[in-house]
This record gives sequence, structure tokens and C-alpha cells, in this order.
Amino acid sequence: MNDFLESVVEDAMLDALRDVGWTTANGEDIDPDSATPERAAYSETIMPDRLRAALVQLNPALPASGVEAAFTAITRASGPDLVTRNRNIHRLLTEGVPVEYRDLQGAVRSTYAQVIDFDDPARNAFLAVNQFTVIEQGVNRRPDVVLFVNGLPLVVAELKAPRLGDDWEEHAYQQVQTYKAQIPSLFSANAA
Repeated sequence: MNDFLESVVEDAMLDALRDVGWTTANGEDIDPDSATPERAAYSETIMPDRLRAALVQLNPALPASGVEAAFTAITRASGPDLVTRNRNIHRLLTEGVPVEYRDLQGAVRSTYAQVIDFDDPARNAFLAVNQFTVIEQGVNRRPDVVLFVNGLPLVVAELKAPRLGDDWEEHAYQQVQTYKAQIPSLFSANAA
């Protein structure tokens, strides 16, 4: 009964997201060992094909080498700790990814690749995934709902059953802290 109550909360969130235009998927249906994988390994926390597609769509003048350079900059977050990596990715998302590439004449060009279209949200791909399994540092975790924008996990939602009463906030908070410690790569691009 308790699992059912939490799943009702999860389903309600997914329904609400669908109502405002999000696509939804169950983690099992897009896991690496599924018939329609969205990533190569459980340790990957981004959806590489979705991110590349967004970079191509949002930066039509950027050659393939520039798209790949932007993809690499985003997916190889640098920094000595999670907070620094998160700040660095946030800057790339909001200011653009600095990219150098050679044009058709061989000249080196510089630009900023857009990762998210903040002016026209309809140009972005919004995907909510429930039960998204991440295996990192030998630990298997499955957050309730992860919201992806253009293939990047920007929101991790930890939902709790109403049976917890006033303690639900503390339980959710502690669970997110556990995720941050055990599967930190899920939080490199995290915004909420």
C-alpha cells in the first residue's frame, strides 16, 4: 500500500508534466539494456543523442566539429567538486559554450554554441523520466523523476508518500543528499 501511495504521487507529477507539454518515459524503457536505449551505460546521466540533436538544431551554422566540441565541453564538466562543476555547466547553459572551429576556407572561427533556447522554449526538448537508474561508484540509485531539457538532467524530483505526514520534507531532503553523495554526476547540470 505504501509503495502504491508514492507511485500515485509520481504518476500525478508525470500527468501534470504531460499536460503542459512534456514527453514522459519510464526509465526501464530507455535504460541501456532496453530495446530503445537513450544512453550507452547506467553511469551516463545525460542523453547524448538528444543533446547532440539540440546542439545541431539550436546552432545551424555550426559545423559538426563545432557541435562535437560543444558536446564535449558540456559532458566533461570540469572542477574539483560538484558545486564547481555545477557552476561551470550553469555558465555554459546560460552564456553559451565557447567553440572554435575551422570554416570551409580553413580559417579558425570562434562562437558560442547555444544549449538551451531561453527565448523560445518550444525549440527545446522536454523529457520527464520516472525511475531513472544511475549506477556510479558501485552504487545503484533510482530517483523518482528526472527532468531532462535537451538531454541534460536539470531537475531531480524525490517524491514522498502522504503517509509520512509532516516528515516528508526531511525524508526527501535526506534522499537527495544521498543521491548527491553517491551519484554526483546526475547533479553536474542540475538546476533544481
